Formats: sequence, C-alpha cells, structure tokens
Amino acid sequence: MTLTTTTVSSTKGLFGSDLISPQVAASLPEGYTIRALEKGDYGRGFLDCLRVLTTVGDITEEQWSDRYDWMNTQGKGGYFLLVITNEVGRVVGTGALIVERKFIHNLGSVGHIEDIAVAKDQQGKKLGLKIIQALDFIAEKTGCYKSILDCSEANEGFYVKCGFKRAGLEMAHYYEAQK
Repeated sequence: MTLTTTTVSSTKGLFGSDLISPQVAASLPEGYTIRALEKGDYGRGFLDCLRVLTTVGDITEEQWSDRYDWMNTQGKGGYFLLVITNEVGRVVGTGALIVERKFIHNLGSVGHIEDIAVAKDQQGKKLGLKIIQALDFIAEKTGCYKSILDCSEANEGFYVKCGFKRAGLEMAHYYEAQK
C-alpha cells in the first residue's frame, strides 16, 4: 500500500522552498501542503482565508497582481507569505513574516509575524501553530535575532502555546482611509 505524504510545493513563489521548515511540512495533516505565496493564489481563496481575520476589501485580480509583483521585487526577500493548501489546492491558512533590517544590534534584523489566518472550517487542526512555527523557522534562517507579533488579549494564550511571551504594549495611530 502506498501512502500519500504531505509535500512542500516547488512552484515558484515569493521565496524558495529552502526556507520551508521540513519538520513543519512533515507534520501537516495528510494532503496538506505548505509553501510560499504564489501569484495564482488569488483564485485559490487566499483573500477569503484572510477575511477570517479582518476586512480585506474588494481587490481585483489586477490589483492583486500589482501588489504581488511589488512584494516580489521590494527588499529582495523582505516579504515571506506562507500558505497552507488542502488536498484540492484551496488556501486554508496563511501568515506573513516581514523582515525589518535595523541599525541596532549590529545591523540586526527582526521578523514581524503578521496576518495569521485559518479558514473557519479548518480550525482545530493546529494549522495556525504550524504557520507560526514555519514563520519562526524562516526568521531564524534569514538571520533575524527575534520574531515579534501583536495580538489581541483574547489570542494571547494561543501565542503563548506557540512559544511567545508578552514583551510590551502595542500602540497604534490610525489614519483616515484614503479615497
């Protein structure tokens, strides 16, 4: 009997498969794949997955393509967006790591983990944990001295389970939406 295994996609995305944690890939449920965001993910439910987290807006495929191209050329590796797909290729989980290059800490880099989202019908499978672990792996592999994230108090317990600890206070200054 042949077993189907979870794989790492080799299709060209925002970054190479060498930054995908082999341990995370191997620990996904059967039929699930973890990989970099690809341009074709517009039609695979990426934005719908993000809508579980927050307001996304009505983004056209052209707008998507422009933003993807910008992320793919700016900073040469500053944007690491992961997706987990299920057995039919639908995006069911996502998260981002944005690498901030600093002058402090000997020209160190900090990984900012953002936009962790798992489709409602996929929650409870530890996909969020796998995304966090995969992003932490990327941060370490790209030379970050730490990873940080902001979360609501309601989600603090989840991130503690992922190995994070409270380290400060988030503050924000919002601006009027551009027309």
